[in-house]
Amino acid sequence: MKSAEFSQLVNIPADPVTLEGMLELPENASGIVLFAHGSGSSRLSPRNNYVARVLRDAGLGTLLIDLLTQHEDADYATRFDIPLLTRRLLAATSWLQNEARTKSLSIGYFGASTGAAAALRAAAAEGGKISAVVSRGGRPDLAGEEALGKVAASTLLIVGGFDDVVIGLNQAAYRLLKCEKELVIVPGATHLFEEPGTLEQVAKHAAHWFSQNLGPGKAA
Repeated sequence: MKSAEFSQLVNIPADPVTLEGMLELPENASGIVLFAHGSGSSRLSPRNNYVARVLRDAGLGTLLIDLLTQHEDADYATRFDIPLLTRRLLAATSWLQNEARTKSLSIGYFGASTGAAAALRAAAAEGGKISAVVSRGGRPDLAGEEALGKVAASTLLIVGGFDDVVIGLNQAAYRLLKCEKELVIVPGATHLFEEPGTLEQVAKHAAHWFSQNLGPGKAA
């Protein structure tokens, strides 16, 4: 694995709290991917950190951030507060757009579980400023019909082949998306992609999607 040229723990204001995240940029990054973690997960998630390393190897910067404080994440209901998660994600997006090292980079979102709904809502709110969204085992349906219809970012939905209920929810959300889109079902994978080789497939699909959609001329 390549090491990041720049790596820093960052604090991002998102009233009334401060969010902690890890910003890592390879040399000459072609874009940056902001991770929206799902319910009960965090920026320390081994799965998302693995995907982030693969993205950096593909020349993309990454920002892994906790959208909820530890206290908030202890409340199960808050994990499903999509409007709150969306506001936090938009605050982190604004920070990237104003930070010297990242403001010139096109932005993508990688969302898992409920984080995928927040990513799609934020993408709908940001319009053409977000170039791509990838959902891993996500709940894009929770973004709501109105937001899904407004997403302009190229969107890839990845679901495990054994994740029956979530496949149906992703198919329903997919039909509502009007942007460039693709739905990939990874054979033999359950919801967390814990089976051998399945997370590697997720990372490969994500790296390809972001590499195609992030880069010079892709940002608004």
